[in-house]
Amino acid sequence: MTSIADGSVNIQTTSESNPSIPSWFGEAVLILGYLRKHGVLTKISEQVRFARRRFGHYEVIDFLAVLVGYAISGEHTLEVFYERLQPFAIPFMALFDRDQLPARSTLSRFLAALTEAPVEALRTLFLDDLESRPLSTTPNASNDSNEEQTGELVDRKGHGWVVFDIDGTREAARQRALPQTDELPPAFRRLDDVCAPGYTGRKRGQVVRTRTVISQAHTYQWLGSFGNRGNGRYREELRQGLSAITRYLTAHHLSQAHALLRLDGQYGTGAVLSDLAGFAFVTRGKEYTALDHPQVQARLHLPPDQFQQRPESQMVRSLYDCESVPVGPEGVRWRVVVATHPAGNQKSRVGVTRSGIVYELFFTNLPQQAFTAADVVELYLHRGAFEPALADEDHEQDPDRWCSHSCWGQECWQVISQWVWNLRLEVGHRLEPTPIRTTAFAPALSPQSEQAAIRPPSSPPAAGYGPPLSATSWKTGRFTGADFPLQPDGTLLCPAGQPLHPQERRREVDGSLRVVYAASIRHCRPCPLREQCQWNGNATAKPRQVSVLLHPRQVGSAPLLWRDWSRREHRRACMQLVRHQRIEMSLSPPAAAPPTADGILSRAQRAHSRLSWAERLARNARPPTAEQVTIRLFGVPADFATSLGLATA
Repeated sequence: MTSIADGSVNIQTTSESNPSIPSWFGEAVLILGYLRKHGVLTKISEQVRFARRRFGHYEVIDFLAVLVGYAISGEHTLEVFYERLQPFAIPFMALFDRDQLPARSTLSRFLAALTEAPVEALRTLFLDDLESRPLSTTPNASNDSNEEQTGELVDRKGHGWVVFDIDGTREAARQRALPQTDELPPAFRRLDDVCAPGYTGRKRGQVVRTRTVISQAHTYQWLGSFGNRGNGRYREELRQGLSAITRYLTAHHLSQAHALLRLDGQYGTGAVLSDLAGFAFVTRGKEYTALDHPQVQARLHLPPDQFQQRPESQMVRSLYDCESVPVGPEGVRWRVVVATHPAGNQKSRVGVTRSGIVYELFFTNLPQQAFTAADVVELYLHRGAFEPALADEDHEQDPDRWCSHSCWGQECWQVISQWVWNLRLEVGHRLEPTPIRTTAFAPALSPQSEQAAIRPPSSPPAAGYGPPLSATSWKTGRFTGADFPLQPDGTLLCPAGQPLHPQERRREVDGSLRVVYAASIRHCRPCPLREQCQWNGNATAKPRQVSVLLHPRQVGSAPLLWRDWSRREHRRACMQLVRHQRIEMSLSPPAAAPPTADGILSRAQRAHSRLSWAERLARNARPPTAEQVTIRLFGVPADFATSLGLATA
């Protein structure tokens, strides 16, 4: 030991190595203690099985232990993670009741050899664990029990909806350019099994991997991740996501009729929406042929239902609500909300531009009595809250980084990463239980009489208009307003085939809007149907007029309420609880093991794939005579430690 004396500071150094315990090790101890309490590690050992040669004496649980620690650590690469973990490999593996830490090369071979069956078994356990315990409960005074809380969106009729976000995220692989000539063999890329050329939004030709992720929008829990090469197989992944959502609803005794899916715009086609199997949804549409439907064209020539503007934007959208419009070649009818705004100097990134107007489509099957057109658009645009969750995931765990050059190895890593995210949320709720928060997503609607008194004559009613109605028969044997249908060009067509053009708009006392259409006197005078059309028959000196009434839509007056928890508060509470606290670790001397005679192994015993599952599991099990590991964490509240099943000093 050497020392340097400089004033009041005495600096001493030594050549003896004494590595510091990683800052994330304490959090790993807490999370793994929570898993041990609920028997999750035992279930993984028993139900996720995979036999293959060249695993040494390791089993699946040994490799999953490494991936769990890697996800918790947040280290940038497996190499850095192994460097930090290696001095503490024995106590880390002891948390899983295992003996030795697999080498990094052994982990790589395991991930490369993984098949679909063990990964799907792991995914099933992931969902079982998510559904087995509610994230938060609230006391029920009526029966002295606790009620599960999942959050909800309360519509204007007072009905609750559980919202799920489904979206895709891409990871591009950086690969060095290689020469390609006739003399050289085809280039071999290690990521060919997990990546393919795809469109990333900026460049074409990059090799990417796309995965579809499903999130519960109120709790911010992940329900699944389904990845594929290139741009992915989004319809297949959507069906897998719907299966996971159905399992979640069944486990929490929720009705599918009140599950609401918020989908990315890539799902906005009639063919894809027909796969949703009865779920309510809202998505941006890309079947712009719906704009050419006569019903939509006729509605676009009437006054807009509502205007919509985001607080952070100066753009004002005019909204037109079309109740039942066939979408796509399948002709499935959905509610279509058309949003328009003037085109700017630059090409709009979304929508289609026609004659200086940008048209955006939103498809949904939400009831018009519970959600106005503006509610539908705001609900879709609120999907922006999904992006910060993905950004937090990238910052804390980065599940899209490459852990394996095989598709199922990469998929296994991403399932483990989402599992750790959910565990942090759950442990954080145990550490700092907070009540669910309620936000007024959209204000309440005042009664029609109050709206009519304060609304400017040119503005639409707060809930928009109902379908256009025309006058009924006013004289026996005469044509009624129903005989003058609306046309795509905004006119009415009379029984004689002549157009009636809009002449006047009048606001009625009850808030309705009357649009008066009139024919040309040049068409009415020689018309052979004049006797059936006009009041005084051939003696009438004025052209025929027809009124179309737009009554205010009858929508529930209650506000839209959004009930959820904080996205970061509980997760960060779990991560930061002991990250800056001292950790003491000690290993007691191992007990004396009885002497064993050297045996001769048979070929069947030596081959990992020929052993039974119990024999394989026992090969790296922690022996009873191993040294006792004692870990002491500072800064853990006593009640919280008791809830995790940990001893307190």
